[in-house]
Amino acid sequence: MHPAQDSPQRFWDARYSEAEPAYGAEPNDFLREKVASLPVGDAICLVEGQGRNAIHLARLGHRVIAQDLSLVGLQQAEAMGRRQGVSLTTLCCDLADWQPEPESVDLVVAIWMHLPLPLRAKVHRQAIAALRPGGHLVLEAYTPEQLDLGSGGPPSRELLVEPQALQQELAGLELLEFGARRRWISEGPYHQGQSAVVQVLGRKP
Repeated sequence: MHPAQDSPQRFWDARYSEAEPAYGAEPNDFLREKVASLPVGDAICLVEGQGRNAIHLARLGHRVIAQDLSLVGLQQAEAMGRRQGVSLTTLCCDLADWQPEPESVDLVVAIWMHLPLPLRAKVHRQAIAALRPGGHLVLEAYTPEQLDLGSGGPPSRELLVEPQALQQELAGLELLEFGARRRWISEGPYHQGQSAVVQVLGRKP
């Protein structure tokens, strides 16, 4: 997900007001694969939008906070959670203002969190600090190669994630999996087609 250049909150409120879920109702498949073997605990999903990943974690038994800039998206996440019999805690804030408690969660999820530098680096540092020892980070983001593919993601190179820079930003994590690849993505109307991504599963020592 990516902020609009003029008014991010209005942009996302409008996108999440559309009839069809912007990125589908199913969780991101990289997330689904990686969390299947992780212990249940306290989780936070950053830029969570309409709640598909947070709801999946809640159904697995995690206690989940869903963070997003858009109140419209978070209200939809709560409603979808109720329909599926799970509850979420929502946090409506700009990540520039996010101040997590140190060592307060077991899992941080950042799926399609596309932020300008240096904010992205700051959020990654905070996410690592928020993890308890043994906690995990699951991340997927579009790389600059995505601009040539046009299958989703930010239209601005400044909001895409260079793998080498990302590796430096995640210093302090044991990178259990880290790699850039191309893969087919089918997530609602806005993520469709062959895509250039970087995927991370990290663990805090």
